[in-house]
Amino acid sequence: MTTLLYSHPICIEHDPGRGHPECPDRLRSVMAGLEDDDFRDLERVEAPIIGIGEIELIHQSPYVAEVFENMPEEGRVYLDPDTSMSPSSGEASRRAAGAVCDAIDKVMAGAADNAFCAVRPPGHHAESNRAMGFCLFNSAAIGAMHARTKHALERVAVIDFDVHHGNGTQHSFENNAGLFYGSSHQWPAYPGTGAETETGKFNNICNFPMSPGEGSAAFRQGYQDDILPALRAFNPEFLIISAGFDAHARDPLAQINLKTDDYDWVTGELLSVADACCGGKAVSLLEGGYDLGALKESTQAHVRVLMQA
Repeated sequence: MTTLLYSHPICIEHDPGRGHPECPDRLRSVMAGLEDDDFRDLERVEAPIIGIGEIELIHQSPYVAEVFENMPEEGRVYLDPDTSMSPSSGEASRRAAGAVCDAIDKVMAGAADNAFCAVRPPGHHAESNRAMGFCLFNSAAIGAMHARTKHALERVAVIDFDVHHGNGTQHSFENNAGLFYGSSHQWPAYPGTGAETETGKFNNICNFPMSPGEGSAAFRQGYQDDILPALRAFNPEFLIISAGFDAHARDPLAQINLKTDDYDWVTGELLSVADACCGGKAVSLLEGGYDLGALKESTQAHVRVLMQA
């Protein structure tokens, strides 16, 4: 059993600015947690740089060009009020998406059972033609299209348990019958999308919005009743997990109030579906999570389950 751990120091150098919640210490905390003895068997891999053509599987070429043309040599450039670029952001975003694509290649080749990509910036809010919500490029969506184009897979699923709805992933998937997106998230909350009625052109979107304070029981029920059955029905050939840990009770940006063992549980449930549908082929990547202690603990819980798959 092999679980790969992808990361790169440049992902820490992406710097949105003083006081920004998506800070470099997020990744430092995650990587420190994965240095514990429990994780000594992880196979550590340097995240490679993805080609621009791979990014353009999801993002429109004028937008991609705009991002790189405006990459600062010093200081900071803002793409929206929440989303900025520092000098290292271009390479960091290319390595974040590159990690996911390389992990998919390794799992498809049988070189690993699964993988966790400890990378930043996050990606699930980035739409085809714009940055949003701390995100430049949508690594999960790029990975899904990479899996379909390089490996000729007909059905690829992304499940997203970040507390904020992944509007960017839904935006890129909703008109593509070969892609499935399932999301649990707080409602109402940023970015204002993710209603149950948003089901996609091919009924390939499954949203489970939660009210503030609903907690663990409602979260687990939503997966058992809605997201997991829809995922099984889609019968994916590969599963990608957008692993945001900001639904935790200690996180400052939302109020669903999950506990650390909810991430253990949901990871196990998702991998059970992957076992049944696609021989366990799964890759996970870091999205949100803004309380450093809760983020560290939750990531550890998630990765332990990946290692036991």
